[in-house]
Amino acid sequence: MKLNYSVYLVTDREMAGECNLADIVVAAVSGGVSCVQIREKNLPTRRFVEEARGLVEHLRPLGIPLIVNDRVDVALACDADGVHLGQNDMHIKDARSLLGGQKIIGISAESLADARRAELEGADYIGISPVFATATKADIAKPLGLGGVRIIRDNVQLPLVGIGGISAANAADVIQHGADGVAVVSAIIAAESPEASARELLQQVTSAKRIV
Repeated sequence: MKLNYSVYLVTDREMAGECNLADIVVAAVSGGVSCVQIREKNLPTRRFVEEARGLVEHLRPLGIPLIVNDRVDVALACDADGVHLGQNDMHIKDARSLLGGQKIIGISAESLADARRAELEGADYIGISPVFATATKADIAKPLGLGGVRIIRDNVQLPLVGIGGISAANAADVIQHGADGVAVVSAIIAAESPEASARELLQQVTSAKRIV
């Protein structure tokens, strides 16, 4: 499957507050989100599968892929389009063996060495993080900055998605330094209007790609 990584939404249940997370995702897709990753750190496995399965039912008819963060078992159970793995999650070759050749496998990379290894080991795309400082996620590496995005772009052929501190204000810069898309959490999940925020991000990304 060939993905459009332009505006890649990563969910966060806590940021959704009293709002229904599925409603936020559907609104964001209406605004232009092109790929969704469900990230659930605290849900029991059964509930995680149910939530992921519900998003698959919403997104598949719209042609929007759902990627499951960390959990290959959950991705398999809900027939998601793929999985996104961190450096300490299941090895790519093991995930590929379980998922088969048609599912997408993304890898988080905090350095050029991580990105090169992911490419050699068969990842489909790389999430490079953090591009900027962010409070969304703890225990992350020093920000790569725009220069770090460029260095990885110049050395890796796979699609790159920048994540970490990205909003409509800086999304174009990330694209112009070599990323294929921007992954956002709070910029959409915590926005007053997820649809409007997604639309603004898409406009920034699309305009930047015309220049690149």
